[in-house]
Amino acid sequence: MMLPNQRHLFEIPDEISYLNCAYMSPQLRAVSDAGVQAMAQKARPWSITSADFFDETERLRVLFAELVGGRADSVAIVPSVSYGIGVAAANVTVAAGQRILVLEDQFPSNVYPWMELASTRGAKLVTVPRPVDHDWTSALLECIDANTAVVAVPNCHWTDGTIVDLASIGTRARELGAALVVDATQSLGAMPLDVAGTQPDFLVAASYKWLLGPYSLGFLYANKRWHSGRPLEHNWIVRAGSENFGGLVNYTSDFQPGARRYDVGERSNFALLPMARVALRQILDWKVENIAETIGRLTALIESYADEAGHSVASSDNRAAHLVGLRLANGVSKDLAARLAAQNIYVSSRGDSLRIAPHLYNTEADLARLFEALDKS
Repeated sequence: MMLPNQRHLFEIPDEISYLNCAYMSPQLRAVSDAGVQAMAQKARPWSITSADFFDETERLRVLFAELVGGRADSVAIVPSVSYGIGVAAANVTVAAGQRILVLEDQFPSNVYPWMELASTRGAKLVTVPRPVDHDWTSALLECIDANTAVVAVPNCHWTDGTIVDLASIGTRARELGAALVVDATQSLGAMPLDVAGTQPDFLVAASYKWLLGPYSLGFLYANKRWHSGRPLEHNWIVRAGSENFGGLVNYTSDFQPGARRYDVGERSNFALLPMARVALRQILDWKVENIAETIGRLTALIESYADEAGHSVASSDNRAAHLVGLRLANGVSKDLAARLAAQNIYVSSRGDSLRIAPHLYNTEADLARLFEALDKS
């Protein structure tokens, strides 16, 4: 179902054409209000009870689980993608001589931990070259073999929105005993994803892009097979019985159930968690399928404008509906994004693409402004 324009829910001035959600989402007014209210509570610490350290995280687990079609017990609260990928790297089995697969030009937070692990274990980090036809799925399937230990990929490429069919990759990885680790930051919230069908070992997403939430907060989904794994840190709140503040000196080797053992210390951020809850609730109310369909109308128009101007984008068969990498006929100059920003048009330059990432607050007029400015640049 197509959604009506939602710009009134955001604090975006009329003169701004913000087409850069893949960089950082604007904040919903309701999310800002939740943050202000939460900060006011922190000013009154006597009003914060021991239950407040737990209740908000549990609400978030439920909402995130609903978003990905999983169970709340499989959700951990993390501060960043790199933290979540670090958890995965600390737990997956990688032997000397085995291979870890990543994509060419993949986002660094899903590369550096694997570089380190490969170096430590004597494994090999293999970069799958960017396919000319934009078909990452076929390229990956050709590379996954019996010597592959980990496939660490996004749902869509952060530079241009070209997609990976995670269900197909997950099936092949399981057949050969490889772990599937997904960075869903540039897709989750704008592109339907079901962990029941994909069955990743670990999936992580930052909050501040398509999940419309605050910075410095993210979510980690850990498949049930990893619920007894090794956390990155040993903080007090993930241990069994931590609800009893008076008994915290009764040290225990037992953890809270499920993926909670992977929660970051000081996970109970009294400002950020309520903001993230409001943002997730709004996404679920809109429904991701509707968000994707609505933004897809705009990206289809981008493709049409691009064809008319002699530029190129990946076809809709091989790219996400919410994110487009525009390859200009004359290339992307280093200062192009800055020159567009000077005209109140916001996009990003990533790799050899001008990355355009609209959302429900954008209109056709925003796209017309962009392409008119490109024609004059």
